[in-house]
Amino acid sequence: MAGLNVLVSGASIAGPMTAYWLAKAGAKVTVVERFPSLRTGGQNIDIRTIGLEVMRMIPGMEAAVKAKKYDIDGLSLIRSDGRPYGTLKPTGNPDQQTLISEYEILRGDLSRIIVDLTKDNENVQYVFGEQVTTMQQPSGDGPITVEFANGFPSSDYDLVVACDGTTSRTRALGLGCGVRDHVVSTNCWSAYFRMPQDLLQGKKIGLGYNAPGGRMIGVAPDAGANRVFMMSAYPKSEHDAMLQFRGALKQGDQALKEFVARRYENVGWKDAEILGGLMKSDDLYASEICQVKAPILQKGRFVMVGDAGYASGLTGVGTSLAMAGAYVLAGEISEHKNDIRAGLQAYEQRMRPLINDFGQMPRFVTTVMAPQTAWGIWLRNNIFGFVLWTGILNYIQKFMGSALQKTPKDLLPIYKPIT
Repeated sequence: MAGLNVLVSGASIAGPMTAYWLAKAGAKVTVVERFPSLRTGGQNIDIRTIGLEVMRMIPGMEAAVKAKKYDIDGLSLIRSDGRPYGTLKPTGNPDQQTLISEYEILRGDLSRIIVDLTKDNENVQYVFGEQVTTMQQPSGDGPITVEFANGFPSSDYDLVVACDGTTSRTRALGLGCGVRDHVVSTNCWSAYFRMPQDLLQGKKIGLGYNAPGGRMIGVAPDAGANRVFMMSAYPKSEHDAMLQFRGALKQGDQALKEFVARRYENVGWKDAEILGGLMKSDDLYASEICQVKAPILQKGRFVMVGDAGYASGLTGVGTSLAMAGAYVLAGEISEHKNDIRAGLQAYEQRMRPLINDFGQMPRFVTTVMAPQTAWGIWLRNNIFGFVLWTGILNYIQKFMGSALQKTPKDLLPIYKPIT
């Protein structure tokens, strides 16, 4: 790829990972990110299956991930008085991918690890506080002319890669569609923040609490403090329920905090302490939980990697799909000896089976995680408690771990030019 000039939009996980593999193959990569600095907040995420395969191809990455591994010994679902129904624990085997992954890490920490892998590479440039405004693709084959919003010089790029999330503006420009076209909402949103008060009293077992109305709160340990996760699900009949959340998200942190606080007012359990921590937090990160089902992943010399092209919602494999997509993209372009359009078509052919196999969101997952009624919460918790009491879950975890660990080798090939 020597001499190939590439623009990547987005510097979370998919973007820096794409930059790593393309630069390793010899391309010159510019990564633009609309936020003024690397975002270090966000949820805990898993690296599984195909993500593990890719991670282990990168020198030093597995050790860096283990050093930043999210330190939690399990999760208990609790009643309003704090008494648990049962506790879910990992197996302790780092290669056994169970319901609680041994490769669980905060999104911001993983992003920093991947950026650190590329920041000293002379072929990679990061530009923060910048975003794409226009893209002009020639009618035939040729570079894409890109203009930017905040003063970065317009330029021609041999390849443009959208890695900027579910509501990707770059996708809209590249495919000529609307920002929310191909986005399928799950009718729920999530929010994350860190609070200094330790509601767990030093324990490493996280707590999960549900209240009627599809409201869930999770509290997890975080170095003497707590990390709070909130998930709010709405019935499918409430078609406009997400509009208020989207509006608050656009208005900034204060409006978002007030919106979340209203939604969780009088939720029970430790609501006063948690909402107090929310209002004082300086790292609130929130997003709508969506899937992206784009009909194509590439057009001309434009392509999508990660959530911009195939966000998987509540599957636990979105990060791994993004990591695999970055690797496959660089590998296919290298294999096709810089015939970019042929490489992009091969990339799509390789990724479609992976997306179909690993990116299907289980039915009723939002109903299980955030029931709408008190009766639904009681039923879910009692089933959960019974399953734990009988020991059935140990068998299920081992079975799931075995299934999740399998990676079809023909779907994730070894690209000799870049490994």
